[in-house]
Formats: sequence, structure tokens, C-alpha cells
Amino acid sequence: MRDKLPPEPPGSEVTPEKLYLRRREFIKNAGLFAGTAAVVGGGLYLLGMKRTRPMDGFVPDAGTVAQPVAPAQGVFVTDEPRTPYEDITTYNNFYEFGLDKNDPARRAHTLKTRPWTVVIDGEVHKPWTVDVDQLISAFPLEERVYRMRCVEAWSMVIPWLGLPLGKLLDRVQPTSFAKYVAFTTLEDPEQMPGQKSPVLDWPYVEGLRLDEAQHPLTLLATGLYGKQLPPQNGAPLRLVVPWKYGFKGIKSIVRITLTREQPPTTWNLANKREYGFYANVNPAVDHPRWSQASERRIGEGARRPTLPFNGYADAVAGLYRGMDLKRDF
Repeated sequence: MRDKLPPEPPGSEVTPEKLYLRRREFIKNAGLFAGTAAVVGGGLYLLGMKRTRPMDGFVPDAGTVAQPVAPAQGVFVTDEPRTPYEDITTYNNFYEFGLDKNDPARRAHTLKTRPWTVVIDGEVHKPWTVDVDQLISAFPLEERVYRMRCVEAWSMVIPWLGLPLGKLLDRVQPTSFAKYVAFTTLEDPEQMPGQKSPVLDWPYVEGLRLDEAQHPLTLLATGLYGKQLPPQNGAPLRLVVPWKYGFKGIKSIVRITLTREQPPTTWNLANKREYGFYANVNPAVDHPRWSQASERRIGEGARRPTLPFNGYADAVAGLYRGMDLKRDF
């Protein structure tokens, strides 16, 4: 049995009024209503989380409220203020569009996120090649308000929309040989001009152990702040693993492959000494160029202590029981 999930949030952590009203308006127009709290496998509960299912055939317009969510607050929230939408969407690492933090917001308009096909294959009984909107409509979406910690020692708090990756994996039915999950980003230098630079090997690839991928906290994000995911944030589909450094959150996913062996990952290939496969947030293990003991929250002046597993230790530390996290960093 996995460790317990984060506790129900305090009452002071409420959805911003503007976002709440936007959702209420959308729900009114769509004729949707909130779902009920759902039970997670293994007897774990998403306490207080409410869900809705997207309308069949619903295709969102860019920049509008794209995925219907219940106005109720989800359970996976922090007790910290959310980072403003403007900061989340203009301060990005997405080398496919340039090395500067501002490059993705300026250049990612070249990415065409529809139509978009995702392939799920490898060690599965039911491989699936699916249009991204069909994929999104096949699962209830959830709001998850997660801390995001970059290995460069800055951080944000982001209200994601998305679907639990474990639900998708359940649908394709991993074989008994599946041990890892590999992810691949789109490779198209015409749409992603940063890929014309040899700064990294393209396409960007990432990976998780299967139990990490199936953990209830692991999300495939399709939006943020009640809006469709912007291209600079990894539209139309990106990985969010809140207890790991941000570079594990591969963006603009086109393939998910279950494997027997540990898959290669882009930053580990680029510099194995600096970027481990696991990349769990760990204030006790410094990156060679950056102390991980503290972090700078975007929008704040002072630094704050970094929490083990980015504050999600109660939920995920058991995944690494018996491992040497200084060696397996």
C-alpha cells in the first residue's frame, strides 16, 4: 500500500474569485455539473475532489476556458498562493523554442497543437494511437494545484488541469514485462525552431519507473488556470510529476512507450553527472552548480527552504524505500 496522500487543504486556500467565476460561467453555459469525490486505487481517497467529464466532441479554442472543471477546490493543493498566470506562461524552460526564459512565450506560437496524435505502445496489451482530443475526452479531468520546483532553484505554484497518468496506463493494460514508461516530445524543427540548435539531442525524451507513473499524483496536464495549456507550457499534453525537478515534466508529448529497461532521458544523456534519472527534489543533494537547500519562489523576494520531495514526501517517499538517494539522484 502506498503512503498516504496530502491532507485536505485549509479553508484559507480558496480558488481565486476571478477563476471561480470563470468556471461558474463556463459550467452554466455548458450545462455541466460537478461530479463526486472519487476513490483512487489502493484505497486512497481524493478527498473532496470533484470531477466532470468533457462534452463529447468538445474541441476548445486556444486561450479560452478549454476543459470543464468543477468549481469546487481539488484536494491536491498547497497552503501557498498560486503563481500568477502571467508568470507561469512567460517564464519557461522549453529549449525547443530557445534558451532564454522568455523565448518560449515569444516563439511558441509556431507550434500547431491540433490535430495532434499520441501513440501509446510498447509493453501493453492494448496499444493505442489516438487523437489528443479523443484522449482527453476519454477521462475525467481534475484540477491539481502543485508546487513546481526547477533544478535551477526557482519554483512556482501552478493550478493544473489534467488526467491521472495511471488512468491512461490502466486503459492500455501494461504487460508483466513493463517496468518503465518512456516519453517523447514532438520533433519538428519548423514548428520548434530551437531544435535547429544542437544544444541537446532531439527529440526530448524522458522516463519514469512504472510505479512512479502510476502514482495518483502523476498527471498528464492539458491546461492551467482553467484554460487550455499554452504552447509555451507544453501544449497539448505534458507530464507533471510534482515531487521531481521540473525538467522531468516533458512537454508536447507525442509518444508514451512502456519498456522493460530504463529508458534514456535527455538531460541525463547531456550530462550524467548533473542530471540523474530520478531527479527527485532533495535539499540534501546539491546540483553541482546550484545548492538545492533553498529556492526562490517566483514573485517573492526572499528565499525559502526546499522541502524533501518538494513537500510530497508523505505521499511518495515509500517509492524509494531502501534506495540511496545520493547515488540514485
